[in-house]
Amino acid sequence: MSTTTIRLPDDLKVRIAAAAKHAGKTTHGFILEAITEKAEQAERRADFDAVAEGRFADIVATGNTIPWQEMRGYLEARIAGKVATRPVARKLVR
Repeated sequence: MSTTTIRLPDDLKVRIAAAAKHAGKTTHGFILEAITEKAEQAERRADFDAVAEGRFADIVATGNTIPWQEMRGYLEARIAGKVATRPVARKLVR
């Protein structure tokens, strides 16, 4: 483990101390947890963006996609616990 120094404005230090106390944690533990959560959030966002970019590239390359109404119906059925057939991607006619 290494040491990193961060400079916090006094008002933020007070807020962090109060939040940590309310959460039953030390200020140090609270800050570590907050930084960990933020890093995980950034990683999840990067993964999401990569998947979205890949899917969009597939649409551009093939021209195949699923109309929103079909996908929405499928998702609503799944959420309701029903057995649903996944829609098949196809070229859309404009």
